[in-house]
Amino acid sequence: MKVRVLGCSGAIAKDCRTTSFLIDSDVLVDAGTGVGDLTLPEMRGIEHVLLTHSHLDHVAALPLMIDAIASQLTKPVRVYALPGTIAAIKAHIFNNVIWPDFSRIPSPDKPFISFHEIQVGETLDITGKRIEVLPAVHTVPAVGYAVTAGKGCWVFTGDTERNPAFWRRINSMNVAALVIETAFSNREQDLARRSLHLSPHALAEELDCIDKSKSFPIYITHTKPAETELIMAEIQRFDQTQPFGPNVTHDIRWLRAGQEFDL
Repeated sequence: MKVRVLGCSGAIAKDCRTTSFLIDSDVLVDAGTGVGDLTLPEMRGIEHVLLTHSHLDHVAALPLMIDAIASQLTKPVRVYALPGTIAAIKAHIFNNVIWPDFSRIPSPDKPFISFHEIQVGETLDITGKRIEVLPAVHTVPAVGYAVTAGKGCWVFTGDTERNPAFWRRINSMNVAALVIETAFSNREQDLARRSLHLSPHALAEELDCIDKSKSFPIYITHTKPAETELIMAEIQRFDQTQPFGPNVTHDIRWLRAGQEFDL
């Protein structure tokens, strides 16, 4: 199983693309602006889209991608999300005002996209991949995902703040890599808390929830472009000076667009 990072920024700027991951060639996790770097043949290969939540930086490219490949689709692109996420997208994007309702055109029985409700704790089997829906704590209904093709799991928190249920589940998994958001610096930690995102202080507390017997690389995502260097410096500082319990440190890395994981 291959995971390709299309976008991992918390906002746009030159060379900054918002959240999107391509798993193998057929499954998209979130549909941020990073999708726009795919070729048309690569977009046509996407059959399934898993959304973590309805915020624009995670769904902005979905209507544009479908529009780009609509004339060549032979079956609907399947979009999986929480009921609240689907309701928001139908009401505010595919509403025939902001964008055409691709779930009903070219006809209701043969649409360009189809929506499929998921629930936290559910496991999906999609083209040889096992995908578990994980809990997230955000300002709108939200989830994370754990994806495996039979070996270790690639785990993505989605947008979340402190999340005990997530760590309880992660501690029982064989995790090959964890992608976790840290949207704001410590100087913006009050804003992070109100918007239910992590800052480096909160990240340190969350990582302390990992079972001390486990070790896997941790990739930081969703940093705001204007604060990325500060966030990185703050995380490096606590990772070097504050080991997580007796003889415990974490392998913290920086996610970059274009990275690929082979699992």
